Amino acid sequence: MNKTISIDGKTIPFKTGQTIIEAATAAGVYIPHLCHNPDYKPHGSCKLCTVKINGRNCSACTFPATEGQEILNKTPELENDRRKITQMLFVEGNHFCPSCEQSGNCQLQGLGYYLSMKDNHFPHFFANRELDASHPELLIDHNRCIFCNLCVRASQQSDGKNVFVISGRGINKRLTVNSTTGKLKDSNISVDDCAAQICPTGAILKKRTAYAVPIGQRLYDTKKIDEIALEQENKE
Repeated sequence: MNKTISIDGKTIPFKTGQTIIEAATAAGVYIPHLCHNPDYKPHGSCKLCTVKINGRNCSACTFPATEGQEILNKTPELENDRRKITQMLFVEGNHFCPSCEQSGNCQLQGLGYYLSMKDNHFPHFFANRELDASHPELLIDHNRCIFCNLCVRASQQSDGKNVFVISGRGINKRLTVNSTTGKLKDSNISVDDCAAQICPTGAILKKRTAYAVPIGQRLYDTKKIDEIALEQENKE
């Protein structure tokens, strides 16, 4: 007998061991997220995938699907909360889309459009963090890091390395490079590593590739983030 959950009144089948976001994605239901990637252990850091399960707020990327769950995903309250989180991510760093090399390929930007984010609402922090361009093929703009932990997980779980770590707490939180100098050039990262490709914003970039695809023809210029996420994750 098939096991099912309900998301916004729609019956969704699931397999034992699946999280809510995995079951939803397999059924073609998009739950907004930034830190989730099906290739890596769930982390629950961005909280954008928060849904209401039997009246309780939970992260869909970490919470297991179980028989009989009544889940709300698309409600005005949840959408408003997601919009506020996205606004806070924009103002906490320096995400100036018109001048960013990742514009059109940025998941944070794509999510802002998806959530109909019209403005940043909160005062800007105007962060002034270091830009590390020491590596011959890669650079890190720490002002764009949203601490999703994806590069940390990719380096450890896919590349078999330990290039990155998130250090500090609150306003002092930083993406730190595990090298003697703290510089990317002194780490063992390679441009072909998963950790170098996975950043959802413009924080980790390959050098000399910024405009290989013209603006207007990039990933989120042509399709909405929900379409792309469901296509990509169901392809794997």
